[in-house]
Amino acid sequence: MYYVYFLKSIKDGKLYIGSTPDLKKRFRQHQQGQSKATKSRRPFKLIYYEAYSHKDDAKAREKFYKTGWGKNHMNKHLPKTLLS
Repeated sequence: MYYVYFLKSIKDGKLYIGSTPDLKKRFRQHQQGQSKATKSRRPFKLIYYEAYSHKDDAKAREKFYKTGWGKNHMNKHLPKTLLS
């Protein structure tokens, strides 16, 4: 399986969107500061994820969520989750 995931920084409240074949391992890497992109924004909460059977589908979905349309989609479907 391949996963698209949303992390929310407890430190600054901002979101990080990524994809990975091993969600548990990748989340642990983010928490331990092993990702340059998120190292300074630790700790994180995993607030949402989707599972895909094909890597290309997960990558396409990650790319979509990083657009304005994707962000609007998430704001409509998870308003309370994104605010908490």
